[in-house]
Amino acid sequence: MIAASDLKFSYSGTTSLEFPDFKCQSGNKLLLIGNSGTGKTTLLHLLCGLLRPDSGSMQVAGLDINTLSDRELDKFRGRELGIVFQQSYFVQSLTVAENLALPTMLTGSNITAEELKVRTHELLDSLGVEHKFDSYPKYLSVGEQQRASIARALVHKPSVVFADEPTSALDDKSTESVIRLLEEETEKVGASLIIVTHDSRLKTRYKDRVELQPLKTA
Repeated sequence: MIAASDLKFSYSGTTSLEFPDFKCQSGNKLLLIGNSGTGKTTLLHLLCGLLRPDSGSMQVAGLDINTLSDRELDKFRGRELGIVFQQSYFVQSLTVAENLALPTMLTGSNITAEELKVRTHELLDSLGVEHKFDSYPKYLSVGEQQRASIARALVHKPSVVFADEPTSALDDKSTESVIRLLEEETEKVGASLIIVTHDSRLKTRYKDRVELQPLKTA
């Protein structure tokens, strides 16, 4: 389960964010939607443990992540979370396949090298970039990098998948393909799917959604 209550965060004491309370049961889907400047990415970073809130409580995958140390958070993210950031953040010296293997390598997953290779091929093929398996990130277009980053978030079968603007660089057809893949893959492993976006094309897709309001200036 993912849940937030009385969650507040501020940047250097000048900009204050107050987020609405929400819950998402295990295996469900939740849309966090809002225009630019409503703190969507900040909320994503809080839920992933990349930022610490000023106050309030959060549960992610049923765990109060505020109680974890930085080291424990690193392990938790690598094991339980799949994250699709707005920017891909690939290791440029590694191929696409090697970048996708990093989550399982860092967490000591029981998946074998052959199973990982097969799953990587399958995910990249589903996203239309299987031909980039052995390519380096710099040889991928922005859209191809986005698709590869989605595959990386799914490859280790996480408990929760967070997607930050996963359709921002995609046309309508590609948007439908990517969202369907995220839904299908998270359903296969029983993972929760949290999509953070300003894309109005997704607004009516999910019954569970939270609309973020503009930031408050302290």
